Amino acid sequence: MRAARQWTAGHLESLPWDDSAADTVHSVLLSVSELVTNAHLHAAGTAHLVLTWDGRCLHVSVADADPNLPGPPRADAGAGATHGRGLGIVTALADSWDIHACHGGKAITACFRPYGGADPHTGPPARRAGPRRS
Repeated sequence: MRAARQWTAGHLESLPWDDSAADTVHSVLLSVSELVTNAHLHAAGTAHLVLTWDGRCLHVSVADADPNLPGPPRADAGAGATHGRGLGIVTALADSWDIHACHGGKAITACFRPYGGADPHTGPPARRAGPRRS
Protein backbone atom coordinates (compact mmCIF):
# COMPACT_ATOMS: atom_id res chain seq x y z
CA MET A 1 0.00 0.00 0.00
CA ARG A 2 2.95 2.26 0.66
CA ALA A 3 4.07 1.96 -2.97
CA ALA A 4 0.57 2.92 -4.18
CA ARG A 5 0.52 6.00 -1.92
CA GLN A 6 4.01 7.05 -3.03
CA TRP A 7 3.17 6.56 -6.71
CA THR A 8 -0.04 8.58 -6.25
CA ALA A 9 1.75 11.35 -4.32
CA GLY A 10 4.25 11.70 -7.17
CA HIS A 11 1.47 12.08 -9.71
CA LEU A 12 -0.47 14.53 -7.55
CA GLU A 13 2.58 16.82 -7.54
CA SER A 14 2.24 17.16 -11.32
CA LEU A 15 -1.35 18.47 -11.14
CA PRO A 16 -2.11 22.19 -11.40
CA TRP A 17 -3.33 22.33 -7.80
CA ASP A 18 -2.07 24.88 -5.32
CA ASP A 19 -1.63 24.72 -1.54
CA SER A 20 -5.37 25.21 -0.99
CA ALA A 21 -5.92 21.66 -2.28
CA ALA A 22 -3.87 20.10 0.54
CA ASP A 23 -6.95 18.55 2.16
CA THR A 24 -7.89 16.96 -1.16
CA VAL A 25 -4.39 15.53 -1.52
CA HIS A 26 -4.64 13.92 1.92
CA SER A 27 -8.10 12.56 1.10
CA VAL A 28 -6.85 11.07 -2.17
CA LEU A 29 -3.87 9.40 -0.47
CA LEU A 30 -5.97 7.89 2.31
CA SER A 31 -8.59 6.68 -0.17
CA VAL A 32 -5.92 5.09 -2.39
CA SER A 33 -4.60 3.26 0.65
CA GLU A 34 -8.09 1.99 1.56
CA LEU A 35 -9.05 0.96 -1.98
CA VAL A 36 -5.78 -0.82 -2.73
CA THR A 37 -5.85 -2.57 0.65
CA ASN A 38 -9.42 -3.76 0.00
CA ALA A 39 -8.45 -5.03 -3.44
CA HIS A 40 -5.53 -7.02 -2.06
CA LEU A 41 -7.59 -8.44 0.82
CA HIS A 42 -10.62 -9.48 -1.22
CA ALA A 43 -9.35 -10.27 -4.71
CA ALA A 44 -7.32 -13.15 -6.01
CA GLY A 45 -4.58 -11.39 -7.93
CA THR A 46 -3.28 -7.92 -8.36
CA ALA A 47 -4.97 -4.55 -8.14
CA HIS A 48 -4.70 -1.93 -10.85
CA LEU A 49 -4.59 1.72 -9.82
CA VAL A 50 -5.39 4.41 -12.40
CA LEU A 51 -5.49 8.19 -11.83
CA THR A 52 -7.24 10.40 -14.37
CA TRP A 53 -7.39 14.19 -14.12
CA ASP A 54 -10.04 15.74 -16.39
CA GLY A 55 -9.41 19.36 -15.40
CA ARG A 56 -12.17 19.36 -12.77
CA CYS A 57 -12.03 16.01 -11.01
CA LEU A 58 -9.34 13.49 -10.16
CA HIS A 59 -10.75 10.03 -10.82
CA VAL A 60 -9.03 7.38 -8.69
CA SER A 61 -9.85 3.88 -9.94
CA VAL A 62 -8.80 0.60 -8.40
CA ALA A 63 -9.70 -2.56 -10.31
CA ASP A 64 -9.31 -6.16 -9.21
CA ALA A 65 -10.30 -9.64 -10.37
CA ASP A 66 -12.96 -10.28 -7.70
CA PRO A 67 -16.40 -10.14 -9.36
CA ASN A 68 -18.17 -9.77 -6.01
CA LEU A 69 -19.34 -6.22 -5.43
CA PRO A 70 -19.00 -4.93 -1.88
CA GLY A 71 -22.11 -5.10 0.25
CA PRO A 72 -23.43 -2.62 2.77
CA PRO A 73 -21.17 -1.59 5.67
CA ARG A 74 -20.60 -4.33 8.20
CA ALA A 75 -22.57 -4.09 11.43
CA ASP A 76 -19.45 -5.05 13.43
CA ALA A 77 -17.36 -2.21 11.96
CA GLY A 78 -17.55 -0.20 15.18
CA ALA A 79 -14.91 2.03 16.71
CA GLY A 80 -12.67 -0.89 17.70
CA ALA A 81 -12.94 -2.85 14.44
CA THR A 82 -9.74 -3.40 12.48
CA HIS A 83 -11.53 -3.86 9.15
CA GLY A 84 -14.86 -3.21 7.46
CA ARG A 85 -14.71 0.58 7.22
CA GLY A 86 -12.73 1.17 4.01
CA LEU A 87 -15.60 2.18 1.75
CA GLY A 88 -17.10 4.23 4.57
CA ILE A 89 -13.86 6.20 4.66
CA VAL A 90 -13.93 6.66 0.87
CA THR A 91 -17.57 7.80 1.08
CA ALA A 92 -16.62 10.41 3.68
CA LEU A 93 -13.61 11.71 1.73
CA ALA A 94 -14.58 11.56 -1.95
CA ASP A 95 -16.98 13.91 -3.70
CA SER A 96 -18.57 10.82 -5.27
CA TRP A 97 -17.72 7.21 -6.04
CA ASP A 98 -19.10 4.25 -7.93
CA ILE A 99 -18.60 0.55 -8.51
CA HIS A 100 -18.89 -1.27 -11.80
CA ALA A 101 -18.14 -4.73 -13.12
CA CYS A 102 -15.29 -4.92 -15.59
CA HIS A 103 -13.25 -7.69 -17.23
CA GLY A 104 -14.58 -10.39 -14.93
CA GLY A 105 -13.85 -8.32 -11.82
CA LYS A 106 -14.81 -4.89 -10.58
CA ALA A 107 -13.52 -1.36 -10.42
CA ILE A 108 -14.20 1.23 -7.76
CA THR A 109 -13.74 4.82 -8.86
CA ALA A 110 -13.72 7.79 -6.50
CA CYS A 111 -13.89 11.40 -7.71
CA PHE A 112 -12.06 14.20 -5.92
CA ARG A 113 -12.53 17.86 -6.78
CA PRO A 114 -9.90 20.16 -5.30
CA TYR A 115 -10.80 23.49 -3.73
CA GLY A 116 -13.66 22.24 -1.58
CA GLY A 117 -15.44 20.31 -4.30
CA ALA A 118 -16.26 23.37 -6.40
CA ASP A 119 -16.60 22.67 -10.08
CA PRO A 120 -15.57 25.81 -11.99
CA HIS A 121 -17.90 24.86 -14.85
CA THR A 122 -21.08 24.10 -12.89
CA GLY A 123 -20.90 26.19 -9.74
CA PRO A 124 -21.39 25.01 -6.16
CA PRO A 125 -19.89 21.79 -4.79
CA ALA A 126 -21.55 18.51 -5.65
CA ARG A 127 -23.21 16.53 -2.87
CA ARG A 128 -21.15 13.64 -1.59
CA ALA A 129 -22.67 10.52 -3.00
CA GLY A 130 -22.48 6.85 -2.25
CA PRO A 131 -21.97 4.13 -4.80
CA ARG A 132 -23.61 4.00 -8.16
CA ARG A 133 -23.56 0.43 -9.39
CA SER A 134 -23.61 -0.38 -13.05
